Amino acid sequence: MKIALVHDWLTGMRGGEKVLEAICELFPHADLYTLLHIKGSVASTIEKRKIFTSFLQHLPDIEQKYRYYLPLMPQAIERFDLSEYDVVISSSHCVAKGVKVKDKTLHICYCHTPMRYVWDMYPVYFEKASIYVKILMKILRKYLQKWDLKSSKRVNYFIANSENVGKRIQKHYHREAKVIYPPVDTDFFVPSNPGVKSKSYYLIVSAFAPYKKIDLAIEAFNYLKYPLKIIGTGQEEKKLKKIAKKNIEFLGWVSKEELREHYQNCKALIFPGEEDFGIVAVEAQACGTPVIAYGRGGITETVIPIQDRPDTPTGVFFYEQTPLALIEAVKKFETLEEKFDPYKIRKNAERFSKERFKIEFKKFVDEKIKVFFELD
Repeated sequence: MKIALVHDWLTGMRGGEKVLEAICELFPHADLYTLLHIKGSVASTIEKRKIFTSFLQHLPDIEQKYRYYLPLMPQAIERFDLSEYDVVISSSHCVAKGVKVKDKTLHICYCHTPMRYVWDMYPVYFEKASIYVKILMKILRKYLQKWDLKSSKRVNYFIANSENVGKRIQKHYHREAKVIYPPVDTDFFVPSNPGVKSKSYYLIVSAFAPYKKIDLAIEAFNYLKYPLKIIGTGQEEKKLKKIAKKNIEFLGWVSKEELREHYQNCKALIFPGEEDFGIVAVEAQACGTPVIAYGRGGITETVIPIQDRPDTPTGVFFYEQTPLALIEAVKKFETLEEKFDPYKIRKNAERFSKERFKIEFKKFVDEKIKVFFELD
């Protein structure tokens, strides 16, 4: 059968792109459709296939300001002609699931989340926006919500990346979803040899988007004065660097090997935002590293807080998204650090392996193909 893959945009290797990479490995001959592709920004497994982009690719300053073109994204995704394909698999956190397909085409959507900007996280994204942006989004929000709900009906089967997102799909789209956790490369992300380096710093790995709450962590570590390294970039970079004190170091994006080394050699990963799943937290645990996290969202499915399981903890939760709550969580971790066993932390992460994802995902797709096309 002829298969097409659809992904929102290709601008870097974040969680959604790591899922797409594994799907590409399962379907090596599938064509790939996306709104925007910055060449060289994603893994070679994705880069080397045939990639079709939308008219957004040619708009002014698109690579830096693609988020500003959100109002045009529904129209752009609907323009793709997928009539020649038997199966369409979309990987969607924005509009990818809104592609139009014929009745004879099976559409399976791996949903990272319903569109955050217009549903649950609308206040977080736009609370600090200019008055003009707020007015514009107030007008656009109802249109985008209406389109998002309508386009969800084009999907035959939903897969959610967590129970957390499954509930959101039910809430907004009124659809059931099979939960298949994202792939984490637990073969690559492994603990270092004991005692190779002293663990003297804390670590954040994140894009710099408002809902990630990196500013909250910076405020906390400005007070604590503990060393904090931050891997990542994004639209809030200038603002974050401006408020950070000398104990906080910005590293930009780093190679996969450097990322692993930082996971291995930090005291703990700091995870201040509410995520749909949070692949970064599992990568850190695969390296035997504990996680200090805001205890809401997908993180509650991947990290075992010491508050609940003092015998086999993999992290510490804080339950108010404030600098003070994070400060208290870090101090609590410092007093209980010896209770975190790297072997047990690693063991928890192994249940999210890439191989497990590929087996579960391929089985689901094969089953739905058989049902949809009435194959014996």
